[in-house]
Amino acid sequence: MAGPQQEEYYVAGSVNKVILVGNLGKDPETRSVSNGNEVVNFSLATSEDWTDKRTGDRVEKTEWHKIVIWNEHLVKVAKKYLRKGSKVYLEGKVQTRKWEKDGRENYTTEIVLQGFDCKLVMLGGKDERSGGQGDYSQNQGASRSPAPFSEDLDDDVPF
Repeated sequence: MAGPQQEEYYVAGSVNKVILVGNLGKDPETRSVSNGNEVVNFSLATSEDWTDKRTGDRVEKTEWHKIVIWNEHLVKVAKKYLRKGSKVYLEGKVQTRKWEKDGRENYTTEIVLQGFDCKLVMLGGKDERSGGQGDYSQNQGASRSPAPFSEDLDDDVPF
């Protein structure tokens, strides 16, 4: 009599994907790099809160994330519409950079939106400073872009 059949499972690769929903801590900063492209940086706060069972007090914990946008389409959206306090949903990748300064190695970990597998969705009502809602992922068709962006970005969208 044969024993139970065993199956083996192998992970074919790995996944580096981050999904965050939070608020900008300050206005986005834009800078040009040596090849003429622009990059946008901002900090994003994600918070959770709960009630301490011992004291009954409300406790809040906030994490700050460094966000870097290299995607040309999303750079334009961030520059035009994102402001301090804007609520956003984003998808990107975790990247750690290393550099040397004054003989010391330094590291920083960032959430990077680059290429076609990133996403930025502005959340909030139309009366908020962010300009309302809008999904500006790089993987959707141009016909699904919200009206405010179709006029400004059609010439630079690669599809």
